[in-house]
Amino acid sequence: MLFAFVCKDKPGSLQVRLDTRPEHVAFLEGLNADKKLAFAGPFLNADGKPNGSLVVVEAPDLAAAQALSAADPYAKAGLFESVEIRAWNWTFNKPAAS
Repeated sequence: MLFAFVCKDKPGSLQVRLDTRPEHVAFLEGLNADKKLAFAGPFLNADGKPNGSLVVVEAPDLAAAQALSAADPYAKAGLFESVEIRAWNWTFNKPAAS
């Protein structure tokens, strides 16, 4: 089952994001290698600076998705003001199964 993490950064936390980005990218690369990552990327503010994240993962249930979200280095660094985790159904433009 797919789960979307809709993450909003705390105000004034761009430096936390930048400082933690290498560990966050390595974490996502690990999820990707384990075939748990569907896609991910930052939300941008009006100035084009990142201010949140959208991460979609494959997990067996909500508890497993919550565990993945909590393991993200951004979450561990306290970057996020809020994280909403929702089950999601990829309906249109889904890549063909490999």
